[in-house]
Amino acid sequence: MTAATASRGKEWLALVGFAVLSYGVAALGSLATLDNVRGWYAVAEKPPYSPPNWLFGPVWTVLYGLIAVAGWLVWRRRDRPALVAWGVQLALNLAWTPTFFALQWLWVGLVVIVALDVAVVVTILRFRRVRPVAAWLLVPYLAWILFATALNAGVAALN
Repeated sequence: MTAATASRGKEWLALVGFAVLSYGVAALGSLATLDNVRGWYAVAEKPPYSPPNWLFGPVWTVLYGLIAVAGWLVWRRRDRPALVAWGVQLALNLAWTPTFFALQWLWVGLVVIVALDVAVVVTILRFRRVRPVAAWLLVPYLAWILFATALNAGVAALN
């Protein structure tokens, strides 16, 4: 095996690692979500702009893939501050789902998701300096969580 082949293997293994981290957060989030979407959230008052529940799974599946690839692209450039920002936003992403759905702490969830909004903006700004395409990969994620922030605020206000 040549050094170049070993390096490519390490790169692909890292991509798998980023995917495992991202989709691991998704899996943990779904544990907090599934029963509650059919439970309290199904009967909760929601703002009129609330999409149907079936839409969330496909959207998040795509977004977690984009989050993983963006993180991997920046990892390849070895920028530690940008990767720390990536980790912080992923941790806040993980924290929001059980806070909002499982614990039903709607206002605390709003605080967490606003912190997530800020963390994603910081991550995008850091990624832009390191690998602009990685920053652009996070723009749909930012748009979706800003929408989720509005939903969280609406559900909190109505319930």
